[in-house]
Amino acid sequence: MNHYETVFILNPVLSDEQIKETVKKYEDLLVSKGAKMVSKEDWGLKKLAYPIQNKKSGFYHLFEFTAPGEAVGPLEVEFRRDERFMRYLTVKLDKHAISWAQRRRDKLKEKA
Repeated sequence: MNHYETVFILNPVLSDEQIKETVKKYEDLLVSKGAKMVSKEDWGLKKLAYPIQNKKSGFYHLFEFTAPGEAVGPLEVEFRRDERFMRYLTVKLDKHAISWAQRRRDKLKEKA
């Protein structure tokens, strides 16, 4: 099992309900492929550094999960097919990145 982190940007014209539905759909897709969710974060509506698809902002989300390598390919195929996604990036975390992510989650829990 590898440790991954996926950040994706959703179209800013979506309603809150559509965003929750989309995030849940892709979380369920990962779990069905054998992934175990470590963390989910909603970073909210952010201004983009440059326009994407003539949009100047987007809803950012982060998934951190452990999964077999075969689970990432189908996830990214679905991201490409879905017009609600403007951009996405999935990275495999090494041991240093995993410990950094854990410290970041701990800090967020302290603030909450």
